[in-house]
Amino acid sequence: MAETEQQGAKAFGIEPYGPEKDEEYMNPRQEEHFRQILLAWKRSLMEEVDRTLHHMQDDATNFPDPNDRATQESEFSLELRTRDRERKLIRKIDEALKRLEDHEYGYCEACGIEIGIRRLEARPTATLCIDCKTLDEIRERQRG
Repeated sequence: MAETEQQGAKAFGIEPYGPEKDEEYMNPRQEEHFRQILLAWKRSLMEEVDRTLHHMQDDATNFPDPNDRATQESEFSLELRTRDRERKLIRKIDEALKRLEDHEYGYCEACGIEIGIRRLEARPTATLCIDCKTLDEIRERQRG
């Protein structure tokens, strides 16, 4: 099963970040830590995309039985939906890498405060601090 957006450092064998006392937020060491997490995650997703492509090419069979054909089409459809979610996630990872490059990573897009190391380790593509994300989810529920 593919990784979800709730991807942490430990999933890629990267130790959680241990900030030093009075360490400046999003210093070069922290930026490099998150760059490694994001790149490992992207690499993992790209490998999954390649595996799916090869699987679909290898398993594509024109079954004479309509039930077998329908089952295969259903499986392929599910795999393609999963890959589409992963493609969107890869785009989010690329956006996070761009924010890292621009030294804007780790700051809330809504209010500008620090998102926080632990939150970013749990969700490396986060763009909102926990307060703004909570407000965003409340608004979403009220609209829905």
